[in-house]
Amino acid sequence: MTEIVVATVNVNGIRAAFRRGMEGWLGRCGPDVLALQEVRAPDDVLRQLWPADGWHLASEACQIKGRAGVAVASRLPLREVRIGLGTGVPVDTGRWVEVDLEPPGAGRAVTVVSVYVHSGQADTPKMAEKYAFLEAMTARLAALAASGGDVVVAGDVNIAHREVDIKNWRGNRGSAGFLPAERAYLDRWFDDLRWRDVGREHGGDGPGPYTWWSWRGKAFDNDAGWRIDYQLATPGLADRVRSVRIDRAESYDARFSDHAPLVVTYQT
Repeated sequence: MTEIVVATVNVNGIRAAFRRGMEGWLGRCGPDVLALQEVRAPDDVLRQLWPADGWHLASEACQIKGRAGVAVASRLPLREVRIGLGTGVPVDTGRWVEVDLEPPGAGRAVTVVSVYVHSGQADTPKMAEKYAFLEAMTARLAALAASGGDVVVAGDVNIAHREVDIKNWRGNRGSAGFLPAERAYLDRWFDDLRWRDVGREHGGDGPGPYTWWSWRGKAFDNDAGWRIDYQLATPGLADRVRSVRIDRAESYDARFSDHAPLVVTYQT
């Protein structure tokens, strides 16, 4: 068997992330596969920025300029690429890309998805958009789970699942990202569809560890964060997780994004 390192991070704008030092983190982390969210740039700009040597890219920019955008960058060849969830809604573009990878050696093929779920806003049309996307995502998760393959769904889901996943959970009970109806989708994924939340499984009982902190105030310094970035794995692959870590920057000034990368090593 071989191992592959899969990382995921919401870059909060790929151009800004590279200006803030993301390329240095990429060299230090050395992932085999990296799922990117909120790229917020045309596909050709992403390809111009990305280091050319040894990388394969699959991406989808949002049809609405300056929003969303997802990609998978892989050191392993891409056997097949599938874009989007087929909703046909412009605001849903730039939110789902999945690739089939062939690990080195005799390992099984692995499917990796990069997903960026809408942030939403309680009691507005934006929440309807989010719930519609979550319905389409749940249907796709069911199909992927039924395929029997090794699959990782990685990205910014914009939902904190439990109270231990958000520092100020009492103050956010009515906020998008922690509404009961949103959290119920994760219950369905984990309980009914049998996806495994490897970040929580290997992160202890909590509170935290968190993956997102506001740029504002002292949220990062006080570790007042949310755990909204996930790697969901099919059961067989989840059983072969070797390590999980959150690459939290050493200081506020050292961050290249308001999210920290979630890095998982899988045996394939």
